[in-house]
Amino acid sequence: MKNWMKITAWILCVAGVAAVLVFAKQEEEAKKYQVPNVSIHVDGDDAFLTEPELIDRLKLRRLIEKNQEVKNLNIRKIEYVIAKMPEVKRVKVFKRIGNKWDIQLELRKPIARIFNKSGQSFYLDEDGFLMNRSDLHTARVLVFSGEIADRYSPNSIFEIINNDSLKSIRKLDDIYRISNYVCKDPILHKMIGQVYREKNGDFVLIPIVGDQKIILGTATTDEEVNDKFSRILDFYNEAMPYEGWNKYSEISVKYEGQIVCRKRAN
Repeated sequence: MKNWMKITAWILCVAGVAAVLVFAKQEEEAKKYQVPNVSIHVDGDDAFLTEPELIDRLKLRRLIEKNQEVKNLNIRKIEYVIAKMPEVKRVKVFKRIGNKWDIQLELRKPIARIFNKSGQSFYLDEDGFLMNRSDLHTARVLVFSGEIADRYSPNSIFEIINNDSLKSIRKLDDIYRISNYVCKDPILHKMIGQVYREKNGDFVLIPIVGDQKIILGTATTDEEVNDKFSRILDFYNEAMPYEGWNKYSEISVKYEGQIVCRKRAN
């Protein structure tokens, strides 16, 4: 008899705990969502996506709505949609205790802005991905223009480099090599503001200070780009302080092992 009473009491206790847990879960899920705690990390000063813009995009996709219950938040889909935004490098969305939830994201860092022959403008980031131009944000980066036929596409630079059919018709990989080198060099980053591609395929660097032009030529490999920029830096560090900034109208490192200068006409 006593054993029967103990078993009954244990069953009632377990049932009571289960009922409390179910009720707590239902109460938790019925809570209205709060605005998420958004944390945005960006390397540098150029943030192409703000918290209000992010929330507005999610509302437009009806992923978050007024008086929405926590149970109706599709965390996985929200994370997927944010990850597909061209400005976003990586994102994590998760719920916390209570009716609180977080969005943590890292933005892409643009290193070049491209103006192609078709009138399109878009950005190239440090990882070789393209970003659409924004009407709300701009970045102070290296500008490329001239004979550039490449249009905006979801292909990364490394997909282009490893695809012979794409590489033969596109120049974004060359642009990436140039802008990546300039962006990482503290002297060139301050010295070069624009790059123009001529009809013969040569890339021409336009310094921010002075009115000379630097003929870089092609940029088909990392080794070629490294060698040419090394010669440019050597010339600016060793010759320009003695020769003067206005002596030459053109400096060319187009050909291997050479620095060819054209004196300015009197």
